[in-house]
Amino acid sequence: MEPDLFTAAAEERAEKEPGLRPLAVRMRPRTLDEVVGQQRLLGEGSPLRRLVAAQSSGGPAGPSSVILWGPPGTGKTTLAYVVSHATNRRFVELSAITAGVKEVRAVIESAKRESGGYARETVLFLDEIHRFSKAQQDSLLPAVENRWVTLVAATTENPYFSVISPLLSRSLLLTLESLTDEDIRGLVRRALEDPRGLDGEVTLAEDAEAHLLRIAGGDARRALTALEAGAGSALAKGEAEVTLATLEAAVDRAAVKYDRAGDQHYDVASALIKSIRGSDVDAALHYLARMIDAGEDPRFIARRLMISASEDVGMADPTALQTAVAAAQAVQMIGFPEARIALSQATIALALAPKSNAAYLAVDAALADIRKGLAGPVPAHLRDAHYQGAAKLGHGSGYQYPHDIPGAVAAQQYAPDEIHGRRYYHPTRYGAEARYADVVERVRHRLSGRSDDEPESASK
Repeated sequence: MEPDLFTAAAEERAEKEPGLRPLAVRMRPRTLDEVVGQQRLLGEGSPLRRLVAAQSSGGPAGPSSVILWGPPGTGKTTLAYVVSHATNRRFVELSAITAGVKEVRAVIESAKRESGGYARETVLFLDEIHRFSKAQQDSLLPAVENRWVTLVAATTENPYFSVISPLLSRSLLLTLESLTDEDIRGLVRRALEDPRGLDGEVTLAEDAEAHLLRIAGGDARRALTALEAGAGSALAKGEAEVTLATLEAAVDRAAVKYDRAGDQHYDVASALIKSIRGSDVDAALHYLARMIDAGEDPRFIARRLMISASEDVGMADPTALQTAVAAAQAVQMIGFPEARIALSQATIALALAPKSNAAYLAVDAALADIRKGLAGPVPAHLRDAHYQGAAKLGHGSGYQYPHDIPGAVAAQQYAPDEIHGRRYYHPTRYGAEARYADVVERVRHRLSGRSDDEPESASK
């Protein structure tokens, strides 16, 4: 919200005592030229450049509302902070975590008064817009459409899933990318020397810097937080250098880049399944560990493994589904942390199993024919003959009971006429499915009434 007397007093004290504010906050760029990375979004005439210009264009094309989408630590809040320092504009900040429709409407009404009474534009920064419900997002539409406010919204989640279409169509979607190691390196070195940062109080050993870049994972905020922790530890020990040992002790481990509700949730799950499908057991275990460490629901992991067992292993190893189902049952019974072992066992079994997607292709081929209208009547000899009057309709007439025939395969038609002779299941020669390939070939011969040595005509 707009600053009050208490906020102003707190900010004044923070200016006098820098340690009261986190290093990542102190090092926020004050101009677009200080922003690291995202250079493709910061060119002359870009929406962000126009938002931070001293005056609006004065022409028919005013600055557009923007939605900033990107992983944590890529500069979404930083860009909003730079906008907040633009002259001749009123800047209001709301968080979707705490704000509701009432607060949004209050900002909009105030913005209309400022525009009408003082010709002053209002920029509304809405952090974590994906947390707003549809009704809350709807309340923004009139203000954005009529440009009573210029919206700068930030989200870590895919806006095509989390932001309503009318709001997307009225805004520009700007995608921020993870920062490179060189971006983070420059930011860290600036923080070490800048008076707003550590002001040269400590240096950073080369191997410690390399470790810092690794654990940052393209997240500027994480890098500066880790640097501050390492510097604090070094200064507490009276050391002028942050060594690798000091940094490792101050930063226990790298936080895993994974958002259970966002793209990372689906991307890592997809990578797990594709690694299993590709038989890379080590990569599969890596993605499994990422999901576990991030607190993923073990039942979700187990469900994905059961699907993979049928889709990617199938009849090449019919026991794969049993293994996956057993793991899912074990997860339900024991939970974390021990459930990780059952999930690991299932992941290893699936990754190393022979692969066949024949079962997956078979049912989809059959469904495709059904959807094309190839679903004729059930042959009369297969219809239910148990009710009174069925015999008069010819139901069941001519049906051969397979158990009365040697080999238990009767040469009779089972499929409707429309799809008779079509082949949906095409077994591979991988693993156990090779045996099923031989079986299905013999059975199809007998069903057609041909002898085992008589060749089959071309399949439909």
